[in-house]
Amino acid sequence: MKRLPPLPALHTFLITAQCCNFTRAAQQLYLTQGAVSRQIAGLEEHLGYPLFIRQARGLSLTREGQEWLPRVQQVFALLEDGMQQIGAPHSTLQLKAPTCVMRWLLPRLMEWQALRPDVPVELTTTIQHGVDFRREGFDAAVVYGPEPEPGTQALKLFDEQLTPVCSPQLLAGKAALREVTDLRGQMLLHPSRDERDWQTWLEAAGSGLEIQGKRQHFETLDMAMAMASQGTGVAIGDWALIGEDLASGRLVMPFGLKVATGKAYYLVMPGKVAGTGLLELMAWLEGQAQKR
Repeated sequence: MKRLPPLPALHTFLITAQCCNFTRAAQQLYLTQGAVSRQIAGLEEHLGYPLFIRQARGLSLTREGQEWLPRVQQVFALLEDGMQQIGAPHSTLQLKAPTCVMRWLLPRLMEWQALRPDVPVELTTTIQHGVDFRREGFDAAVVYGPEPEPGTQALKLFDEQLTPVCSPQLLAGKAALREVTDLRGQMLLHPSRDERDWQTWLEAAGSGLEIQGKRQHFETLDMAMAMASQGTGVAIGDWALIGEDLASGRLVMPFGLKVATGKAYYLVMPGKVAGTGLLELMAWLEGQAQKR
């Protein structure tokens, strides 16, 4: 088997073939014209056939030279691509998400980074539930609300389903919760300043019970769930976001009713163009959501 030509000689052939002139090739290679001529002659001797036809006004490729040129161009294109990609720092994906979804999202992003350290993600949290890709430089975002408007790629993670939760000790205590009306004697914990979540659930329960008596408001879902786990009262939350608390037994559902609000959590990105890493992350998060 004939050994491969030396790489410097192939590079000289490539530049010379593009210029079709020893003098201009020498200028680009920072060599003398004689050095270029000798390298081409050595390459032709190695191969056993001429690559150029020497003419008075320049050079032209032989049939063999014409066959070699696209192959050599491909070799150096692959080498250049490798120089740009291999060992280069990976660009970090910029992801935005509302604080209310952190209980679900953050553990999964940590798992993703352990699985795919080559696709790093930088997470920005916000109290906002939407994103404006025209003004915000994020690659993707988790948004909460009705179905996103056209113009974005959207994957539904899960629907919002509200349900009351409390500590196991409270459920089994003197004021055990057997009927919805038993909530009258409990402090109702609200994960936001408004009382919309509790009102929505109570109306769906059909008990005629109104929000009254003892209640406490919190800035985040985490704070409300932490207080509920200590037996302070009964909190209302999205079943999908408190799944780990329920699975661990820190919280329990006193009633089986889960009320869909018509809103959901979506993973969105702008337009129809995205890098492979982002598409893989979106598909992976969608798969994680389906495991609930």
